[in-house]
Amino acid sequence: MPTPNLFLTYVSDTEISTAFYSDLFDMQPSFISPRYVAFEISKDVLFAVWTGHNTHMEKQTPRTSEIGLMLDGPASRIDETYRLWKSKGIQIVQPPYDDVFGRTFVVADPDGNLIRVSPVD
Repeated sequence: MPTPNLFLTYVSDTEISTAFYSDLFDMQPSFISPRYVAFEISKDVLFAVWTGHNTHMEKQTPRTSEIGLMLDGPASRIDETYRLWKSKGIQIVQPPYDDVFGRTFVVADPDGNLIRVSPVD
């Protein structure tokens, strides 16, 4: 049975978003074009930013999903990641707190896409 292996995030400017995600996740793109940039996150699995069309997407487009980063280790690792990202000036949407699944926080990329950091399920 096929499994999802491409995760697209709509952005208004691939150049700005590529720099943001390259720094945030400490990774380099595996494919670059003017409207679509892909990062290989594991064998045969891509995370990509895409304008979705020939003109740039409007920043006001509603966001209805989150990008998730699950971290191994103790809750303190979530807090350490929060402090690192905050020191980089990343927009904080929700500072660390404890939820039913553990310690978590939420930031936003330059287009307002939400990124949640949480423990591994």
